[in-house]
Amino acid sequence: MTLQDAQTALSERRQKLVAVLDAGMSTPQIIQLLNEVDRALDRVDAGTFGLCQVCQDPIEPERLAADPLTCFCLDHLTRSEARALEQDLELAGRVQQGLLPPRLMVDQGWEIAHVYRPLGTVSGDYCDIVRPPSADGGVLFLFGDISGKGVAASMLMAHLHATARTLAGLDLPLPQILERANRVFCDSTMTNHYATLVCGRLSAGGKVELCNAGHCPPILVNCGTVTQIDATGVPIGLFCMREYEVKTFELCPGDRLVLYTDGLSEAKNPADEDFGSSRLAEIVQNWRDDSASALASTLVEQVSAFRGRAPRADDESVMVIRRL
Repeated sequence: MTLQDAQTALSERRQKLVAVLDAGMSTPQIIQLLNEVDRALDRVDAGTFGLCQVCQDPIEPERLAADPLTCFCLDHLTRSEARALEQDLELAGRVQQGLLPPRLMVDQGWEIAHVYRPLGTVSGDYCDIVRPPSADGGVLFLFGDISGKGVAASMLMAHLHATARTLAGLDLPLPQILERANRVFCDSTMTNHYATLVCGRLSAGGKVELCNAGHCPPILVNCGTVTQIDATGVPIGLFCMREYEVKTFELCPGDRLVLYTDGLSEAKNPADEDFGSSRLAEIVQNWRDDSASALASTLVEQVSAFRGRAPRADDESVMVIRRL
């Protein structure tokens, strides 16, 4: 969070609190919160915003983005504050897991499986499958990645999940889903936050419609030919007015579509080499097992083997869609 972003966010909160006081709803809690906002604005003016008041080291960015009133880094929380934070994270992780679709789903002639591996307790990766409101509406799948990591990214992931679920219920064309989600994201998040997102629809006859808003190129195996599907628009949240192109494919039985986050393609081994999308595509092309769930698990396992003793640096998620 930049000082300008912090000042904007804090000023907006102050205006809302003042409006509450002007409406005659003065309470000690509101007055205390207003004082905390004023002190945070003073830190912005002094150039000390975002620095721990004990050690003067930078406060963790994801915590600061989630709560710009934070004054202390994790190393200098009191024991009760650290315990409360740990409990909140555990609860957030359980809530986020509850938002995920079933790990394996079969519907309208499609088999869809996913693996979802947060780096920490919570994740900024987004994965969802929505059954159609009408019988012939086609299965909707959504897969993406929020900028950043940790708590702030997980909060925006939940926000995107709610937005997409609402739009999916309207049975809109894919470009309109992305365009409206983009406007909502622009209007309700700070300027330094955005999301890459793939939105697709599977028909019972084998047709796949797909829009890619700046996400890693999905891997398509169609009649033995492997292609990577480039983005058809910019990530959502970057620019409020953008159009998205839809691409259409016809899949035969056994064909598959694989979506992944950059936690897999950018995983590094001890020699600082990336796993890369080409290795992912090679595994997908050579896969001979019929199980979508087995392929999803194998991709994550191959990345882990490649990484070796090098530490994980990001959330890792993959979705495999196979035509039955």
